[in-house]
Amino acid sequence: MVTLSRSASLPSPFPRVTRPVPIKVAPGATAAAGLTIGIVCNPKAHRNHGAAYEAGVPGAESVTVAAPSTREALPAVMDDFARRGIDLLVIDGGDGTVRDVLTAAADRFGARWPRVIVIPSGKTNALAIDLGLPKGWTLDDALAAAKRGQTVERRPVEIGRAGDDARLRGFLFGAGAFVDATELAQHTHRMGAFNGVAVGLALGWAILQTLFGPRTGGWRAGTPMRLRLAGQRPEQRRRYLLLASTLRRLPAGLKPFGPAKRGLKLLSVDAPPKRLWAGAPAVVAGSEAAWLDRAGYHRLETTGFDLELDKGFILDGELYPGGDLSVRQGPKLSFIVP
Repeated sequence: MVTLSRSASLPSPFPRVTRPVPIKVAPGATAAAGLTIGIVCNPKAHRNHGAAYEAGVPGAESVTVAAPSTREALPAVMDDFARRGIDLLVIDGGDGTVRDVLTAAADRFGARWPRVIVIPSGKTNALAIDLGLPKGWTLDDALAAAKRGQTVERRPVEIGRAGDDARLRGFLFGAGAFVDATELAQHTHRMGAFNGVAVGLALGWAILQTLFGPRTGGWRAGTPMRLRLAGQRPEQRRRYLLLASTLRRLPAGLKPFGPAKRGLKLLSVDAPPKRLWAGAPAVVAGSEAAWLDRAGYHRLETTGFDLELDKGFILDGELYPGGDLSVRQGPKLSFIVP
């Protein structure tokens, strides 16, 4: 049985060390009165607030702070949170931490998911940008917003694999040239570029590689994919790029799916890409010009799709092996917002 797992070529957001999972329970500000709170803090996040959490949250009924050293430790943390019946799930980290926590949660919360607070402290925080979280957003800010009942609903992208019950959950799926673009983004991270800056630089470099690369082969050749949209026949062809997301806003003002929309959106670009010098800037700017579809830049709204590809795919910045995949919308989650 093949499981959904990360590739060794990209780093895990949780470093592999042998220490046991440290979980601290602190005694329960007025904003948190009577709430049971579970906090997952990525110890390697770019700007995590773990030290502040260990001091407790005044007024809360109970607070459990978990700083798991490995991704494999997260299911046990989620089991503990589910047993405690937490009201708020706090995720302190970047997009990768959110992905790993939502994936590890699986069906542990059943139909009663806690409200979710994201404290963006990672290198990429696309979900936080979509939610409209301000710079410097803290747990105190989030608890005050929770008291006022300020929430929005989002559903993650959920990815399954044939023959496996495991499910990945994240918010930005990509295949084809997006895989190479993300690898370039890893280099920009090491140079100090974060959030939308890294994404923009990587995609810009990917376009340049295609425009000035070989006229045949290379990035232009695309990746063989068998795509079947819900209720339609499968289509087998080479695609330059495939993107899917439930986010409504992306970093750096990028609009590859067009104007903001609810639900699962898909962008499929045929290979080799035509008129890329004009098509790429038009697509990322959100243009709805009719010629884009005729040129092979297809935007779709769907309830889900099946995808077969031999090469890997990216989910929220991490590379996973390809195969026979099912891509759907995950559970409805309620996020605390300003």
